[in-house]
Amino acid sequence: MNTTLSRRAIVRFVLNVGIAAAWLHHPAADAQSSPPSPQFEVSTVKPSSPGSGASSGIRTGYGRLDGENVTLKRCIIGASEVGPHEVVGGPDWVNTDTFVISAKSEQPVNDDHLLDSMLQRLLADRFKLVLHTEKRMMPAYALEIDKKGPRLQPAKEGDSSTNLSGGSGGRTNLEARNTDMALFARVLARTVDLPVVDKTGLKGIFNFNLQWTSESEIPDNRRGPDAVSIFTALPEQLGLRLRSTTAPVEVLVIDHVERPAPD
Repeated sequence: MNTTLSRRAIVRFVLNVGIAAAWLHHPAADAQSSPPSPQFEVSTVKPSSPGSGASSGIRTGYGRLDGENVTLKRCIIGASEVGPHEVVGGPDWVNTDTFVISAKSEQPVNDDHLLDSMLQRLLADRFKLVLHTEKRMMPAYALEIDKKGPRLQPAKEGDSSTNLSGGSGGRTNLEARNTDMALFARVLARTVDLPVVDKTGLKGIFNFNLQWTSESEIPDNRRGPDAVSIFTALPEQLGLRLRSTTAPVEVLVIDHVERPAPD
């Protein structure tokens, strides 16, 4: 999200000031006339059935959202495009209890950012979720230029997209189009064990592909000879690197949440 916040700006999923304000609540802006934000017309939220299996994830497209065996934290991560270490606070069940969520809009919305905003509003309505943002010093990875220099293709103006897909053997592919380094850092934060902050100093947008093997998916004794970690793939393929550091990271803090009422 590109909205600039004060240190403890109140964050609400109820989008009173429209999609351009992401899901950040600015009282001064509430007084301005804005069209209502889009929302799912029909939604159901139910606890996962016992023994429903290990399959878990969120699928969106054409005005529909289906979440299978997902925690509330997983939904917040998906709706706000942050990493798992950038959502803090709340009761234990936020991280452990799983739900089945189904939602549908009247229009066949197929814009990922718009669907994320609609999920934010759904979470506010059904879970009474209220958040705020604040900066915290914490362990993180700095995304930097490697010693041999960047290997990135500058892009022309266009809609930004980052498509992350997985294959057999833990193989992961990221296809990025019209993407700046700040967004790339946020995407990386969802695939590694710490938040990622952009320290490349690179301006503009780029097109690039990145392939690696997810270390959490495959045991060491089952890795193929072509398995490449994200820490090796970044300098070899893009001329970038991740360096362990301590940095101020903007996190989402859960102020209030309730279990959803039964449908």
